[in-house]
Amino acid sequence: MGININTIPVLDMLHTNTHQIIGNRSYSKKKEIIKKLGQICVNANKKDKILSVVKHIPGHGRAKSDSHFKLPIIKETYKNLISSDFECFMNINSHFVMTAHILYKKIDKFNCATHSKKIIKEIIRKKIKFKGIIISDDISMKALKYNLVQNAIKSLEAGCNIVLYCAGKTSQSEKLLGEIPNIDKFTQKKTSEFYKFLS
Repeated sequence: MGININTIPVLDMLHTNTHQIIGNRSYSKKKEIIKKLGQICVNANKKDKILSVVKHIPGHGRAKSDSHFKLPIIKETYKNLISSDFECFMNINSHFVMTAHILYKKIDKFNCATHSKKIIKEIIRKKIKFKGIIISDDISMKALKYNLVQNAIKSLEAGCNIVLYCAGKTSQSEKLLGEIPNIDKFTQKKTSEFYKFLS
């Protein structure tokens, strides 16, 4: 059918107060189960030449609000997050991941993960060690406070490789295409690897 990318699995850890927007999309409250089932999902898709977009890195499970409508704020310490929610994403063998529009207040008190150089470069790239393409969650969601172009540029400047826009308005898509930077060499290389895998 020509479908070769699927935005699964959701590796967000389930907590007592996890918002229902994640809810039963989460595999478990236990990181070991999440990691195991997540890798099974990624590998099963690969067998059918479908690549997964693992989400919402580095972890949406502690959010008590829906990022489609407002910015969730998580006040948990880095130490607790890295040993639980963030660890669910470590060593996942996927070509793509999708960021969380979450403000981790004790890590970067000004920028949500999608707009945070610290989170993308220090946590997702260095600590979690993800080497593939990082895609932003939808930049038209209300968790992001700027206009679409600013949301896109800030995502790219923070370290996202591809910006996702889901509202489907042609005029806005054309504006984004006209104003955001061209694809960089890293993303070109990783995209080529994706197409080689499909061939």
